Amino acid sequence: MRRLTPEEVRAHAPQLLDLQHKAYAVEAELIGDDRIPPLHEAESDLLSSGLEWIASFDDDRQIAGAVGYAIDQDVVDLDRLMISPAHHRKGLGTALVLEVMSLAPITVVATGRDNTPARALYESLGFVHQSDFEPVPGLWVSRYRHA
Repeated sequence: MRRLTPEEVRAHAPQLLDLQHKAYAVEAELIGDDRIPPLHEAESDLLSSGLEWIASFDDDRQIAGAVGYAIDQDVVDLDRLMISPAHHRKGLGTALVLEVMSLAPITVVATGRDNTPARALYESLGFVHQSDFEPVPGLWVSRYRHA
């Protein structure tokens, strides 16, 4: 697991985008809604997001999981957690979230309200549910905070 430089993000952008689409397709199925913005992004969107990235690579040097985040003063916003379906339930999501949490005293994250596995992960790590909101009609998102 390592933080990617901007050059590495550009070099791995096609692989990150493929992983993003696969990971968010799983979430779309879980929540019954495919209007999740990262599911429909192009490579240029991913590259212009302004996110920093930490990635974990498998034995074949493919990205098994990645997390995109932004830091503003003492708060890290965990924007995207993406785990390859082939690597689900192996502790990779937990490891990536813990790595991001170590970067600032406060971590915030949002996930689909009906994404039970993601909510369970965050709650198991001590995140506290803050609120639910509806960015578009019928698409509910839950906000979490860890301090």
